Amino acid sequence: MSLDRVTAVEAALDAHLASASPSAATLAPGDPLVPGSGLTAGAALALWEDQVRSRAVDVEARRLKAEGLSYYTISSAGHEQNAVVGALTRTTDPAFLHYRSGGFMMARSRQDPEVNPVRDTMLSICARRDDPISEGRHKVWGSRRLWVPPQTSTIASHLPKAVGMAFALGRARRLEHDPGVPDDAIVVCSFGDASANHATALTGINSARYALRRGNPMPILFVCEDNGLGISVDTPPRWIADSFGGMRYLRYFDGAGELDDLWNVVEEAVHLCRTRRLPVFLRLQTVRLWGHAGSDIEAAYRTPDEIARTEARDPLLENARLLVERGAATPATLRTILDGTRARVREAGREAAARPALGSAAEVTAPLAPEDPAAVRASAEGAVDPERRRAFWGEQLPEEVTAVTRRTMAAHLSAALADEMLRRPEVIVFGEDVGRKGGVYYVTAGLQKRFGVGRVFDTLLDETTILGVAQGTALAGHLPIPEIQYLAYVHNAIDQLRGEAASLQFFSSGQFRNPMVVRVAGLAYQKGFGGHFHNDNAIGALRDIPGLVLATPSRGDDAVRMLRGCTALAAECGRVVVLLEPIALYHERDLHEEGDGRWLFDHPPPGEAILPGEVGLYGPAPEERSGVSPVLIVSYANGLRMSLQAARILERDHGIPVRVLDLRWLNPLPLEAVAEAAAGASAVVVVDECRATGGGIADPLIAGLVEGGSRLPMRSVRAVDTFVPLGPAADLVLVQTPQIVEAVHEVAGR
Repeated sequence: MSLDRVTAVEAALDAHLASASPSAATLAPGDPLVPGSGLTAGAALALWEDQVRSRAVDVEARRLKAEGLSYYTISSAGHEQNAVVGALTRTTDPAFLHYRSGGFMMARSRQDPEVNPVRDTMLSICARRDDPISEGRHKVWGSRRLWVPPQTSTIASHLPKAVGMAFALGRARRLEHDPGVPDDAIVVCSFGDASANHATALTGINSARYALRRGNPMPILFVCEDNGLGISVDTPPRWIADSFGGMRYLRYFDGAGELDDLWNVVEEAVHLCRTRRLPVFLRLQTVRLWGHAGSDIEAAYRTPDEIARTEARDPLLENARLLVERGAATPATLRTILDGTRARVREAGREAAARPALGSAAEVTAPLAPEDPAAVRASAEGAVDPERRRAFWGEQLPEEVTAVTRRTMAAHLSAALADEMLRRPEVIVFGEDVGRKGGVYYVTAGLQKRFGVGRVFDTLLDETTILGVAQGTALAGHLPIPEIQYLAYVHNAIDQLRGEAASLQFFSSGQFRNPMVVRVAGLAYQKGFGGHFHNDNAIGALRDIPGLVLATPSRGDDAVRMLRGCTALAAECGRVVVLLEPIALYHERDLHEEGDGRWLFDHPPPGEAILPGEVGLYGPAPEERSGVSPVLIVSYANGLRMSLQAARILERDHGIPVRVLDLRWLNPLPLEAVAEAAAGASAVVVVDECRATGGGIADPLIAGLVEGGSRLPMRSVRAVDTFVPLGPAADLVLVQTPQIVEAVHEVAGR
């Protein structure tokens, strides 16, 4: 949108103040603006000043953009009535905000004199390092002091985590958990009328209603800022009311009319949400001025008459008219506020544009993947209270049981989860079927009975909700360990990890964090069962997520040690971790022959852990082979087991020495450990059970070795680039042991 319409809207407000006559009546600051209203004249004037500040920031952002000094022009112009929500909620009410929330932020900032919202917003718009929330990484609404976690959600993808936060607040007293806010805090979550149609928004609203129906308090205020447009696509009249106004387990309010009417409606909605602890939907009547963003040419899809009618409904203009008519302010008073605010914002813009931006890749990525290896190791290897542990397990501890009878990976993981819940009272476990059933593969069996439904609970069947609850409860101080039943199901909700959870520390400069360990049953080799939804071998979507840690154990004892490392990393560094557990190895017992029991292992006692970057090595080191350099096979999960099978065949039947490396960590890859192991090898074979072009680990491993100077012969063995079929046909496209043997023969020159 050109500056013409900005100028026209500004000029209309100026002209009104120049021509308006003062009211004969004069209200004191404490007088009601309208008889019977809860809005006083003083509060109404403060609201108008907050709205003017938001508008002036939008104008300055466009001026700076025209000069090449700023980078963001999606404005709050026309949405300034959301300042009422900012004024009527508290700085201890966590707020997950729509990108047109300037008025809200200005009004909430008024509650904390140490926050300078104009300066902070201008620094953010100019992407300057001194921006107190994102440090120049993005234009976001966010503030640690105001309890506003930064969002980049343009399609309402923040609703599920806002619901998760409300869920945590509703259960805090029951769990005797301190979420860091008062007992009567509510969650505020705003979004637009167009994004209200998005699947993620509908998921969030549905899960809030579902939780209330199941008896859980859900103190969340959904604020739909309805301007009637989604860029160029209009929202049908009454669409929001028709869609959400009649839903059960959701109280609906319509916020329209003059400022005093809106105040009364918002006040009632907030009060109901706060006192009744239930989800409330507030439709907020707004208009959109100046197009979707500065680059949006609104005249291409709206007529001049439509634009003019919208501009005539400018809330600053309407509220100025109301304030003068009611005697809350004179035109001169409003003129003074307007001129002073514009001048201060202009000066803040000049100062912000002169500040330095981020100057290096290291500065940009600093909060992306925080590390504290010493703290993580101490946490992972820390003891579990011996008395509590003995009382919980009874006559035999897990390590005492396996001293007699070794156990499978599923059994080891179940015991390890229990120990982590004993060690860390903030841990909660949830997902589809994890409670009474104990998980599809019984990994969580017995946990709900032992720890109660407060800490181990079933969710509705929706992965977006599960990951949203993980984020929200983590923000409230829990350490969530949610379960996703199958790897393929993650793809239904991947943006909750990529766009939301893993980006939080990055966009908040580490001021907000949502630690979690997401357990995912995945990969293939289930002997033909299930087809592609239950045998998914595509990990590229997870490996693509910046800052996310992807751990994949291959055997039961490693799974225990790695789970300890994962929970410690989440607890100490706030990291988002995915523990990808190979389904086919959950109950596997044998390695080479049926009945050999060589894939059963002892349970590691507390004090043992595996941390990111630590790999597993099988076979004697090169110096132990009288100078014979082995072929190095690098793999993970099911591939490790097949590689060990291949190694025995190669050494026993062909005399080819082999060493096998278990990666364990697929993101970030332990490239240094692989390079160190390869230094003593004669050749390298990478066994990647995932699809050839599915974002697996073969390409980056081989590239890392080559770029590191290695000139060894190298090969990779990968699955065929296809979905996994049902039945025996799966073996035709998945990596098999004979293929590994053949690849080693090739690199060994046999």
